[in-house]
Amino acid sequence: MTAPAVLFDIDGTLVDSNYLHVHAWQRAFSEAGFVVESWRIHRGIGMDGSALVDELVPGISDDSAARAKELNSRYYQELTGLLRPLPGALRLLDMVADMGLQVVLATSAPEDELTVLRKVLDRDDIVSTMTSSEDVDTAKPEPGIVEVALQRADVDAKRSVFVGDSVWDVRAARRAGVSCICLETGGTDSRLLEAEGAAAVFEGPQELADRLPETAIARLGAG
Repeated sequence: MTAPAVLFDIDGTLVDSNYLHVHAWQRAFSEAGFVVESWRIHRGIGMDGSALVDELVPGISDDSAARAKELNSRYYQELTGLLRPLPGALRLLDMVADMGLQVVLATSAPEDELTVLRKVLDRDDIVSTMTSSEDVDTAKPEPGIVEVALQRADVDAKRSVFVGDSVWDVRAARRAGVSCICLETGGTDSRLLEAEGAAAVFEGPQELADRLPETAIARLGAG
């Protein structure tokens, strides 16, 4: 039997990237001819890109949506030199691996962004498996990414925990039947995350690592 798995979102959960995404999307929308406030963009970070565009610019044409997404990708790539692991993120990954659990990167980032994020984390040696946006037609809050991650880790929902930072993570995990621990590092208030059904909320990966023995992750390891 394969080891239980901890599924990690990356953007905003392990890497301090959410506000770079906000900036890139704002530039993209502006150049595409749409005025979208940054706070609205932030609220959608973590959603599937197409769903985010449709949510923020209702009725947008397919051509304009495609242009906005292409511009966003370009502007985000210009900012990747600013990416850094969040405090405690690497320690958290190491602790999970040391417990004998699978470390799974369950992200819906495009392959080019995932390549950069993996370099920032520099933990490929302990990662069991991973996902990207190419694995599903529609990413979070749909459960597809979580379900693909479970399949690749060869575990069922009861033998896994998802760690994320957004309401979209909680919804995707819940729809896949996986318990979700959330961090506030994506910029979402703990009350919103708890209201969505997060099993526990911590300030960031550092606090989660400090308090790991009291979490569902520790119970996976003990089982």
